[in-house]
Amino acid sequence: MAEELPIAHSTLSQHLKVLKESGLIQGEIEAPKIKYCINRENWAMAKGLLIGFFD
Repeated sequence: MAEELPIAHSTLSQHLKVLKESGLIQGEIEAPKIKYCINRENWAMAKGLLIGFFD
């Protein structure tokens, strides 16, 4: 992801850490890399909260 996004590796790592801690993504370690995927259930919940917030 760092090769595709115009941000520093440390910035990307921090954002991924926050998303993982919030439960919006999940990470699976396959040394030396980590594979991330979206936690669809938590994204749906977050989407519902945000839609309700802006209504």
